[in-house]
Amino acid sequence: MTPQDDPSLNRRKLRLALRDAREGAKLTQRDAATALEWSPSKLIRVETGTVGVSVTDLRALLKLYQVRDPRKVTELEAAARGSKGASWWSSFHDVLNPQFAKYLGYETAATSLRTYHPIVVPGHLHTHQYATALLEARGLEGKRLERLVELRMLRQERMFNGRSRPPARFVLDEAALRRQVGGREVMRGQLDALEAFGARDDVSIRVLPFESGAHYSTLGSFVLLTFEEDDDLLYLEHAAGSMTGGEDMDLLGRYQECFETLMDRSLDENDSLNLIRRIKEDLGVS
Repeated sequence: MTPQDDPSLNRRKLRLALRDAREGAKLTQRDAATALEWSPSKLIRVETGTVGVSVTDLRALLKLYQVRDPRKVTELEAAARGSKGASWWSSFHDVLNPQFAKYLGYETAATSLRTYHPIVVPGHLHTHQYATALLEARGLEGKRLERLVELRMLRQERMFNGRSRPPARFVLDEAALRRQVGGREVMRGQLDALEAFGARDDVSIRVLPFESGAHYSTLGSFVLLTFEEDDDLLYLEHAAGSMTGGEDMDLLGRYQECFETLMDRSLDENDSLNLIRRIKEDLGVS
């Protein structure tokens, strides 16, 4: 399955088109649901991209919204047919919570990614050994541990070696680079991987040094996803995970500003790579 074939991308295309069409028809979600004799929750799930939509339901919506352009109708019908089925992460349902599964759908559709982590290396950049050591420290073991590491590696493969390869900017706190997750050998391998990622044209790795001081996000990590024709999405990484987009523009704006502040306070890419190399030398592992 290519990124373009993923049901989550088709659901997103439908979400944007149907929301815009409803607003163009000057109908609220409740108005539309009532007119179609649907429950409001059904329309909400369609407009948030949580579920796919059948071609029959799509045609009913387009008729209500007076969308008559044959090319547009054909395009959306194709998206409706492609909105069903399993996403690439669906086979990991046994180890994924619903909120993170939903986030992965957005991440798959993003045109760029920005993220900061103050404690450890972001999951997008993990080596197999680093991911294993980190999850073991959280009390995971056995099959569940193996599955989560496998998911992390597959996600990385799709993001950096897939067809879309959206540009990604990472700000890593110096503390995350010096924390010896899994010991010196594992950490050396992780730092080698960061060097390799940092050499790519589609990846920017910046290090926030200790002397940069306090800032808005000293207490937690976050991800900002950018999309075509849609608001940015903010994902706050914690036990349950939480997302916000256009529904809380104030919070989204604060984190967008925070990321730019982090970029301003970080070392540039060359100095960041030099610091990574110095930290490797400090490990004393050949």
